[in-house]
Amino acid sequence: MTTGTMTDAAQSGSAGFAAPDFAGVRKLFDSFLADDPGYSAQLSVYRHGTKVVDLCGGPGFAPGDITGTYSCSKGVAAFVIALLVQDGLLDLDRTVASYWPEFGVHGKDRLTVRQALSHQAGLPGVVGGIPLAEFTTPAAARRLAASAPLWRPGTAFGYHALTLGILMEELCRRASGMTLQGLYDERLRRPWGIDFFLGLPEDQEPRYRDVLYGTDPAQPWLDPLSLDGLNSNAPVSTIMELPNHRVVRASGMSGAGGVGSADGLARLYAAATTGVDGGPAFLGSATIELMAAEQVWGLDRCSGQDNAFAVGFMKPQPGRNFGSHLAFGHEGASAALGFADPGYGLGFGYVPRRSEEGRTAGRAHRLSAAVRRAAHAAS
Repeated sequence: MTTGTMTDAAQSGSAGFAAPDFAGVRKLFDSFLADDPGYSAQLSVYRHGTKVVDLCGGPGFAPGDITGTYSCSKGVAAFVIALLVQDGLLDLDRTVASYWPEFGVHGKDRLTVRQALSHQAGLPGVVGGIPLAEFTTPAAARRLAASAPLWRPGTAFGYHALTLGILMEELCRRASGMTLQGLYDERLRRPWGIDFFLGLPEDQEPRYRDVLYGTDPAQPWLDPLSLDGLNSNAPVSTIMELPNHRVVRASGMSGAGGVGSADGLARLYAAATTGVDGGPAFLGSATIELMAAEQVWGLDRCSGQDNAFAVGFMKPQPGRNFGSHLAFGHEGASAALGFADPGYGLGFGYVPRRSEEGRTAGRAHRLSAAVRRAAHAAS
């Protein structure tokens, strides 16, 4: 390691580095490792385009490993939507049906792209579920287009856990003629060296580590016709199992099928907003303002909890306090988190190997707070 640019890995439980100004972030990360022998995670942070934190620790998770990140995938996919908006191929204030005529049935004809991508469509799921192998195909889009909304579109919002991905994918196909996964690969992942995949190639499979998660044998039956059941695609899938299925990883379903590293998430958010390695950002400030502006906040119709959404992205709010009011990003069901915070010039990625619940929930938010404190002090 280069003296003066990194902290000493030998003094902590984590591998990797933290710039001197971010030594407190490493101390917090290492405290999680010390407190919980089963804890494994990666943390990466860019500030003004330069990597300042790159840590990995815990059993069964090494630097260079990748795993599932669940709904962090939505934030990654939303950057493809942002490119289409920036290129003038997609207008947030046009109706979904103007791009996708078959969608305009059952009262969905007036729903705008902006509303649809901020969870206002009333389509959290499809009765009977969608086979996992169909999720990124036109068949899934046809099922969704033919469905009646559960509330009048635009009058309420509720988290579309998996179907938001279908909406983004079909809008991309209609507006650009390409798959969202193909555009992501062509315009973002490969040019910017992003270690995050919407569609994991076979040759990357040896790097993949299954997400670990708890199971409760006494868990009550999930009614497939309930909001929870529709939202989780019951009885076809179990949300926590999704990235551990090769068919899901290979298809790169935008709702929850993305696979990658903490560095992949942090680098993508940094590349979008500040640029990385001395290069320009791939999004202009006007596009960031459009995509990151809060669209809805309040009681989520599906979760029954407070939530806040921009276009495709989550926004910080008291119950999900991951950044400043300028921040935008997305969490995953395992507590993975990727976001940009233009107020501090940050790109942030956190990926745990084991899904975090109960007392361990909130680690990503605590790390984010430590990162922001360090960035503020270094200003």
